[in-house]
Amino acid sequence: MLVVYNSLNKQKESFKPIDPENIRLYVCGMTVYDFCHIGHARVLVVFDVIYRYLCQIYGKEHVTYVRNITDIDDKIIQRANENKEDFSDLTRRFIEAMHEDAAALGVLPPNQEPCATGHMSQIIEMIEALIKNGKAYAADNGDVYYAISHFADYGQLSGKKLEDLRAGERVEVDQAKHDPLDFVLWKAAKPGEPSWPSPWGDGRPGWHIECSAMSTHCLGNHFDIHGGGMDLQFPHHENEIAQSEGATGEKFVNVWMHNGFVRVDEEKMSKSLGNFFTIREVTKQYAPEVIRYFILTSHYRSPLNYSEANLNNAKAALTTLYTALKGMEQVEAKNNKGAAVEHFYKAMDDDFNTPEALSSLFDLAKEINRFRQTDLPKAEQAAASLKFLATQLGLLQQTPDAFLKAGQSKQGGLTDEDIEKLIQQRNDARCNKDWAESDRIRDKLKEQGIILEDTAGQTGWRRE
Repeated sequence: MLVVYNSLNKQKESFKPIDPENIRLYVCGMTVYDFCHIGHARVLVVFDVIYRYLCQIYGKEHVTYVRNITDIDDKIIQRANENKEDFSDLTRRFIEAMHEDAAALGVLPPNQEPCATGHMSQIIEMIEALIKNGKAYAADNGDVYYAISHFADYGQLSGKKLEDLRAGERVEVDQAKHDPLDFVLWKAAKPGEPSWPSPWGDGRPGWHIECSAMSTHCLGNHFDIHGGGMDLQFPHHENEIAQSEGATGEKFVNVWMHNGFVRVDEEKMSKSLGNFFTIREVTKQYAPEVIRYFILTSHYRSPLNYSEANLNNAKAALTTLYTALKGMEQVEAKNNKGAAVEHFYKAMDDDFNTPEALSSLFDLAKEINRFRQTDLPKAEQAAASLKFLATQLGLLQQTPDAFLKAGQSKQGGLTDEDIEKLIQQRNDARCNKDWAESDRIRDKLKEQGIILEDTAGQTGWRRE
């Protein structure tokens, strides 16, 4: 039985889908005005694993995963103006870059990927419903606002109370609002900004209403899971609940899931601290699969500490797993029975506990190494299980050689062909019992970051 931590109830609960034949998952995606950073990578990977596991439990044909794109907001307009380009050209470029980064990390495409600019009619319809239901109002300045005092359950997700927000937070004074805490649904057009026609005049939507309109349009008024980063819990997700339930009169989402923050050497990641890394910057030093593995070493709700030490540990761990699969390339992935497999599913059923699930992969790697020489069928059975379980996490999708030999040599720039020639020369030296020459070649390769592995009369290699 899958158990999931529900941010709405602040506790773990058995996952009970509204319709087991139609599991529906919505995740707040990227605002596309820049390259994706490591925090975005965590959202992409975490919910990719959740999607994969739901598909494993219920069948891929019974799971719908929607991840939206915010392609119009203040930051996008500001960046487009700075670049002196049309906002749509900016967003198109960074959507393409986001797809490249996601693919590199082994993230499966969502079933649907709606853009805010493609759902203006649904956004306007929802605002009209909110006005009709007494939850929103058109102000004298041309904006439309949500009246949060008219939604009795405001604060149910974040635990915040209106009186505390009024007393404890600085709120920008806006004479057009009925209440300083009311938030904008529709912004009146400003000179030089993109705009769309509406019953309240030309303008554009506020950020919060975009997700409410897109999620309910794609998945219905009431669906199973809504996810995103912990930073979105308030006010974005709180406002989504108020908008969606205020417009439809139905419960919006059963389970809310939020992944934790990324820290850099135990400090909050931010541009002001100079510890802000894009995915593209990190992949210059580490393979994308190493980044994916590193993300899964922490439970999705816990903080994730980005450091070179942790990335190096992730690389070493993957090297161990791929090394165990060497010689097992012909074995097909299979969901076999066994203690390690049971342990894996027990961990994943416990709120997607990926750190614990990863330990099962190493148990299987140990079995492969233990039986490789003495009981090949058992070794192959363990390899089949390892490949199958790793697929649930989006790992070990390359051949062992492709991973172990990837990268660049130090300074010398040795090609794979150069390395093979040197290994042959070393083997010839060993046959002639020229141990000094054999050691010299090994040391030369080691200087270039090439590690030799002598097993069963053969010499393999991998990049350090």
